[in-house]
Amino acid sequence: MQTHTLTTEARDLTGKSAARQLRARGLVPAVFYGRETKPAGIAISPKELTAALSTPYGRNALITIKVGGQDQLAMVQDLQVHPVTRKPVHVDFYRIDASLQIVRKVPFIVEGKAKGVVAGGELVVIYRDLELRAKPEQFPASIKADVTPLDIGDHIKVKDLALPEGVQLVLPPERTVVSCITMRKRKEDEEAAAAAVPGAPGAPAAGASPSKAPSKAPPAK
Repeated sequence: MQTHTLTTEARDLTGKSAARQLRARGLVPAVFYGRETKPAGIAISPKELTAALSTPYGRNALITIKVGGQDQLAMVQDLQVHPVTRKPVHVDFYRIDASLQIVRKVPFIVEGKAKGVVAGGELVVIYRDLELRAKPEQFPASIKADVTPLDIGDHIKVKDLALPEGVQLVLPPERTVVSCITMRKRKEDEEAAAAAVPGAPGAPAAGASPSKAPSKAPPAK
């Protein structure tokens, strides 16, 4: 994985006015921190940050930033953007050690059209992101799965996914990540889930016993 270098300048960690002044200068206020690392305030170029995060690796991109006169390896831990312009307004960088494993999320992408969907079924992708454990440079841009062979009733589990060398999934091996089901099965699952939630449509009232069919009246004499 390629490492991106960002130009930084030191900033005061306290005071909203200081952050506003940085944004007025066209810079993004940021914080650098990590294990056994004292938090440090920095400011970065939004253009450089956007370029670093525009690769297929997204927020898992490796970034080198200069803090206290030293180059530090980091990843984006949190990113705040403007609700309208979507431009970055604040970012947290977490210091990482290239020799140690960490846990990060990567996108889960399904490819192809399932055989069961062609037959009238429905493909249910349970996870859009998967948590992986690996060394920083080993993280893939995404995890992909070909769903073409799936028929109605078939599943893809964690143990079925192909992973790069040195990468582990945090989820249990038997956990289902994709299912191909019938529309009727989907409806039954949704009704069962709704019945398990008090107050949901179709759920029995709190404290109520299951309804029974009324008994027949005794025959007239």
